[in-house]
Amino acid sequence: MAGGAVTEAISPYAASRRKALAGKSGWAGLVHNRKVFFMAVFASLGGLLYGYNQGVFSGVLNMYTFDNRMASAVNNTGTKGWLVAILELGAWVGVLITGYLADKLSRKYTILFAVCIFCIGVIVQTAAFQPSSILGGRFITGLGVGSLSMAVPLYNAEIAPPEVRGSLVALQQLAITFGIMISFWIDYGTNYIGGTGSTQSEAAWRIPLALQLVPALILGIGILFMPFSPRWLVNQGRDDEALAVLSRVRKFPIESDLVQIEFLEIKAQYLFEQEINAEKFPQYQDGSFSSDFKLGFFDYLSLLRSRTLFYRVAVGSLTMFFQQWTGVNAILYYAPSIFSSLGLTGNTTSLLATGVVGIAMFLATIPAVIWVDKIGRKPVLISGAFLMAACHITIAVLSGLYEDNWTEHVAAGWAACALVWVFAMGFGYSWGPCSWIVVTEIWPLSIRGKGVSIAASSNWMNNFIVGEVTPTMLAHIRFGTFVFFGTFSFLGGLFIWFFVPETKGLSLEEMDIVFGDAEGLGAADLKRQNDIAERIGLNAYSNGSSDPEKASEERYEEETKQM
Repeated sequence: MAGGAVTEAISPYAASRRKALAGKSGWAGLVHNRKVFFMAVFASLGGLLYGYNQGVFSGVLNMYTFDNRMASAVNNTGTKGWLVAILELGAWVGVLITGYLADKLSRKYTILFAVCIFCIGVIVQTAAFQPSSILGGRFITGLGVGSLSMAVPLYNAEIAPPEVRGSLVALQQLAITFGIMISFWIDYGTNYIGGTGSTQSEAAWRIPLALQLVPALILGIGILFMPFSPRWLVNQGRDDEALAVLSRVRKFPIESDLVQIEFLEIKAQYLFEQEINAEKFPQYQDGSFSSDFKLGFFDYLSLLRSRTLFYRVAVGSLTMFFQQWTGVNAILYYAPSIFSSLGLTGNTTSLLATGVVGIAMFLATIPAVIWVDKIGRKPVLISGAFLMAACHITIAVLSGLYEDNWTEHVAAGWAACALVWVFAMGFGYSWGPCSWIVVTEIWPLSIRGKGVSIAASSNWMNNFIVGEVTPTMLAHIRFGTFVFFGTFSFLGGLFIWFFVPETKGLSLEEMDIVFGDAEGLGAADLKRQNDIAERIGLNAYSNGSSDPEKASEERYEEETKQM
């Protein structure tokens, strides 16, 4: 999504011409073009892997043979939290190093490297006989997960045609929730291997952990057959290769207007970033590791020195903070334990209820990715926050009244369980997809990458803290856990209401205005981009057709013949 906004800002004339020549947009574009559709499926593997990994451990954690094998860690709430949360700590580290690796190794080989790290971690967990192996394996797996969570969307945003990038973002989010959903149901099914009690086989928990290797290996093998990112090739000065890649994936000759315009847009964005860096930090332009490190450090530091940029940092970081402190990952990681505390007897029943969480969240995400651009970000986030807060508080009230005697208040127990499902739906349509949209929209072009990485770092660090403290909270403050998360959900809604501007459909100049940027950093970025576009000949492309709709249809028909 961010990539589409960038290219349109460079040259409205060239963008208009490209749109006229481009194929169908959205879901129709994904389905029609087989190469684009393959890229969409490939993109979804990264999301599926991330979602499956997020959900699978919650069921494993409550399986009889896993509890027996790892009793020294599972029976202590502190170490139990570490078993879950150490993956997020690894992911946080993975996110921090991915930017550098993606620029040096390429997006393609960074994905391959991350898959290898991920698989090593999964193998260590699957073969574990001691809690230390689970801890080490999950940290290593987290390194891969964090890296993939950045590298895969980055690669796909740079390789996909602009007209379908939004759909790829939507598909990615759906794949994450789909991965969570199937992990819950796989846990439910494997829990029966050998029985659900003392006869249960250790395969019951080793198999769902090992199954993470399947999408990971497909992703790792598949990336070998994918081209390098044209954006990365341009960054390396390999312009001819970038043109060849664009020609191959767009299925048009190198000399065609469509390929030439998209190439020049990428080139203009690269020159824009180079000029910004040279202007801000002329002393760090020799290309050495030391200079690159200092360039990155002082670029991040500059975000804290400007009041309006610091405002955007606060909005991005706090949006991710409140997303995690809604308690969503407490539900995802510890759902079976939570359902047991709400009166559901038997591990199988609690796993079944956990599976419904995955279905509810997945289904609720579908309308979100379709309608969020029409409704706006603030109404979606505020309504979701208040709905989740209401669910938490109501569950807390029911638990406070009946937790000592659920057997005589079965209806109240099921009502509390149903509210957990409603909570999952509330998160699925609101803070799940929409918070990420907001934190990618609020930045000027020149610092967008840095700003989004800060928000991603905030997400993973708070994810880690939530995963670590939740078992202790459930054990010691019991229903107060729901009061705690409900309060933060409500505060998150107030934060969006009073401090976060609506970003739907805003141009760069309008974004400056709503964030009080008197210097007009976004507008200055836009002017610089237009100057570059003029200099390299991008503005020479105007809409050669008086009827863009007709031009698009002609391209569609020509592409169909080529297929």
